[in-house]
Amino acid sequence: MKKIELEIVALSHSITQTHSYAVVLGEVDGLRRLPIVIGGFEAQAIAVALERMQPSRPLTHDLFANFMTTFGIELTEVLIYKLEEGIFFSKLMCRHEGENVEIDSRTSDALAMAVRANCKIYTYENILEMAGLYLEQSDVPAETATPEPKPTKVPVSGKTIDSDIKSMNLDDLNALLQKVLEQEDYVRAINIRDEINSRKKK
Repeated sequence: MKKIELEIVALSHSITQTHSYAVVLGEVDGLRRLPIVIGGFEAQAIAVALERMQPSRPLTHDLFANFMTTFGIELTEVLIYKLEEGIFFSKLMCRHEGENVEIDSRTSDALAMAVRANCKIYTYENILEMAGLYLEQSDVPAETATPEPKPTKVPVSGKTIDSDIKSMNLDDLNALLQKVLEQEDYVRAINIRDEINSRKKK
């Protein structure tokens, strides 16, 4: 299967759901985005590493990264290899004493480790095709060729787009999806994307 390289382009906080976050992976040299819902702790762990912050004491992912370095284990890449019932499955692809080792991992933890190890992130074409969101060319700022990835804080709007997506037709859903993407509310975008995909399967 063809592997697609991804990079972390943003951390998005949901405008409509408290304590909901999405890490947004972007296709390298492409326009597709793969948003993945993560917990607050994992979002913090990724943000700390992206911003190169130095906590007074090591966080859990820092401890694991230090452990791997101490014992000569290299994290060579993270592979998001499966999507099942809305859950992404990942592996840490490691190298130790000349041998390749695969370690099963939650995707949020794998991404937190990838940022610390500065390793590449991959997924398969079929996963990106199934769960990715297409970012239109007009939505890409001209000055952002290959920006340094930083968490994106989304301003909380007093008025949110609130509709019952189950009762909307496909055209309206696609229009709503574009509005939500413009607001960078990737958590809500995931729900709308899943509804669109389920309609297409029927």
